[in-house]
Amino acid sequence: MSAPTDPMSPQERRVGVSLASIFALRMLGLFLILPVFAVYAKTLPGGDDRTLIGVALGAYGLTQAVLQIPFGIASDRFGRKPVIVFGLLLFALGSFVAAWAPDMHWMIVGRVLQGTGAISAAVTALAADLTREEHRTKVMAMIGSSIGLVFALSLVGAPLLYGWVGMGGLFGMTGGLALGAILLLLTRVPSPPKPAGHVRLPLREVLGNVDLLRLNLGIGTLHMIQMAMFVVLPHALIERGGLAATEHWKVYLPAVLASFAVMVPAIIAAEKKDRMAFVFRSAIVLIACVQFGLYLFGGGLWALGFWLLLFFVAFNVLEATLPSLVSRTAPPAAKGAALGVYNTTQAVGLFVGGAMGGFIAQHLGDDAVFVACTGLALLWLAVAAGMRFPARRTAT
Repeated sequence: MSAPTDPMSPQERRVGVSLASIFALRMLGLFLILPVFAVYAKTLPGGDDRTLIGVALGAYGLTQAVLQIPFGIASDRFGRKPVIVFGLLLFALGSFVAAWAPDMHWMIVGRVLQGTGAISAAVTALAADLTREEHRTKVMAMIGSSIGLVFALSLVGAPLLYGWVGMGGLFGMTGGLALGAILLLLTRVPSPPKPAGHVRLPLREVLGNVDLLRLNLGIGTLHMIQMAMFVVLPHALIERGGLAATEHWKVYLPAVLASFAVMVPAIIAAEKKDRMAFVFRSAIVLIACVQFGLYLFGGGLWALGFWLLLFFVAFNVLEATLPSLVSRTAPPAAKGAALGVYNTTQAVGLFVGGAMGGFIAQHLGDDAVFVACTGLALLWLAVAAGMRFPARRTAT
């Protein structure tokens, strides 16, 4: 019989909620533009080029991919909090540049600056510093779930906010949210203890771990599909569904609410009954079905709403479980390195997905984007078929 496991302490609960909220504030600022940017871009000089639209959507991910690991290493040397504050200030600066941008080229500059605030690895490392091993997975899952939640909220709120304040107002709001995240970090999150000595991250061990490679491919693929899909989906809602951009919330809101009603019981069942492998692979299958369904049967408003509901269910399940699986799969001495590589791969997916979606839409049409995303999901499923899932930690 295993020894009793202590419950999370009040500090650990506060750390989990606070860091998940910081992540959520930054990601909300990022995701708020996603449902309406492709529509707004047409009003800017250069906005008739779908490739530029895709690059602008994905440019954030490019600088994230380059800087995630350096920011993580800097947090080891200079401290987690100073690096996180610096990254949030850079993200806010990029948001304000994008709010002012007079054309697509300046918009891309703003998005690149937003991406220089590559704090994901530093935030997850801070979470690891401030929580015990037996509760670290719970905190990682809280952070992962916050991403799925704010993605859903942004899809509902963005069309309404766009109608009220315009795209400049949305970008200005993202900068304000980043500054609010700094205040939350400084007032609610304790400082971690100083390490006794610097230990070099065993990147070779992380990069050669086959199970981690599969998880990294998964998060990269998930965000490639997400970004590529939303290069063309707002146009589909307008052209096929007959719904103005300011009214897209009428589709997003019911789909999002219903998706959480399905997603939460699925994750609880997966954890309690040790069925994570089945739920995880089923979510990938659902992603593939959604993309192929949008290609074959996405011709009306009701059909688009149905496929969006299924997409949100699968996306939220995967977004909540992937970081938890990484933290449980990584060797104990390499968790920070593993999370740095994971966040880098996620950022690569954001950039490649946006650029790929824009390029395919420009040269082959919107439907070709859904076909490409179907192929990506099937490739991911083939890779995930051989995954070994870490044993569920039991507490008595």
